[in-house]
Amino acid sequence: MAANWLSERHDFVNPISVSVLLCLIAALVSMKMKTRLKGKVPPGTLGWPFLGETLEFLGCQRRGFPAVFFDTRLQKYGDVFTTHLVGHPTVVFCSPDGNRFLFANENKLVQSAWPSSVGKLFGSSVIVTVGDEARRLRKILMTFLGAEALHKFIGRMDSTTKHHLGQYWLGQQEVIVYPLMKKHTFAIACDLFASIQDARAIAELFHNFMMVCNGVLQVPIDLPGTRYRKAKLAANAIRQQLTNIFEERRIALGNGSASAEQDLLSFLLCNTADGEKSMTDDEIRDNILLLLYAGHDTSSSTLTSLLKFLAENPHCYDQVLQEQLEIADSKKEGELLEWEDLQRMKYSWKVVQETLRLQSPAQGAFRLAIKDFTYAGFTIPKGWKAHWTVNSTHFKSEHFKNPEKFDPCRFEGAGPAPYTFVPFGGGPRMCPGNEFARIEILVFLHNIVKNFRWSLVNSDEKVSIDPMPVPLNGLPIKLLPHQL
Repeated sequence: MAANWLSERHDFVNPISVSVLLCLIAALVSMKMKTRLKGKVPPGTLGWPFLGETLEFLGCQRRGFPAVFFDTRLQKYGDVFTTHLVGHPTVVFCSPDGNRFLFANENKLVQSAWPSSVGKLFGSSVIVTVGDEARRLRKILMTFLGAEALHKFIGRMDSTTKHHLGQYWLGQQEVIVYPLMKKHTFAIACDLFASIQDARAIAELFHNFMMVCNGVLQVPIDLPGTRYRKAKLAANAIRQQLTNIFEERRIALGNGSASAEQDLLSFLLCNTADGEKSMTDDEIRDNILLLLYAGHDTSSSTLTSLLKFLAENPHCYDQVLQEQLEIADSKKEGELLEWEDLQRMKYSWKVVQETLRLQSPAQGAFRLAIKDFTYAGFTIPKGWKAHWTVNSTHFKSEHFKNPEKFDPCRFEGAGPAPYTFVPFGGGPRMCPGNEFARIEILVFLHNIVKNFRWSLVNSDEKVSIDPMPVPLNGLPIKLLPHQL
């Protein structure tokens, strides 16, 4: 099982093929840019022609040590420096003040800027759009993804989680966590976003989404065999499946056999946020495509890391177990979790937060400078990229004492200083699915600790970030059922 999963992750054709002429042109452009901007931009280097420092940047991630790339430059240049990543001169902001500055100046000085592969795959989704269009789409989506609206779906998540554990975990002596987390979080996303519950339909969607996951942050070379081509074809297949579901749902809404509030799809087909234009069918398709991708990929990474840290820190597991058993004991037999139960999971949420600090699924994001602006006495030119990263604050001793230690208690009281803990980003582009993720993770945690303890098969298993933290072997664990 692990071998098949690993072969899928690495089934790709190397996309880097740069001619000598292009390298020479890029070198001349880079030299001219350095000369023209010398003394104005933050210190640093643009690296190799065309490639910049991208290979070292990606190499540090895939070896599981992304902070090394930033730390070496931070020590040499200071907490704002110039580099060249994924085809663009880039200024990296490595401080809470830098995070605050970028988050506060969205649509004023900078705009969200993802690699072109993301735009090509996710079309008119909220992650791609900017300015007023982004605000409109986000406002509509948040009427469904906000905490209050999600309250009524907690029992549904709980039921799906119980079914998943019964199917894949109970009765097993050993499981591989990450592939199972992918299946589980994807099933929840399919159910809550489009009421897709048929096993064959979910399996077909899941297969296509694995292709999208493998190609979403690749060079968009549309040639047979490349990760990007496979992702593009898979995304189009998903859109066709969603189109068929749309047609069936419109009929069901018309005859009353479907509810306007049963899932995100019905909501988007029937409603808008106050004063906003309704989403077009293309916008609905693209945003459900995005949320199915983001809604399961980040949570599956976090849940895998969470189980790893709890296995390594049994004293934390014991406190989580005690808290969850108290909640379970307060429920009637067969009664599902409710919003009030999640509010009681205070220590459990601190454990999740510490997991997000040490292995955040999102490593950061890029912004595009939409005009020349200054920061810390330096000029960031229009058209350059700006980059914030969790690696510049999450692992610094000035923000977190003993930063390598797993310590949920650091989130007690007022918690970390502002803009030091940023797993969901911040400002107008803060992750819209953060509350959805919180509920999904806590519901799973409640159910897993009620049933099992577990131990790691390989305590030295390495973690690769491509683009999210994933154990190289998927985190095999031995299950130790509680004695009833």
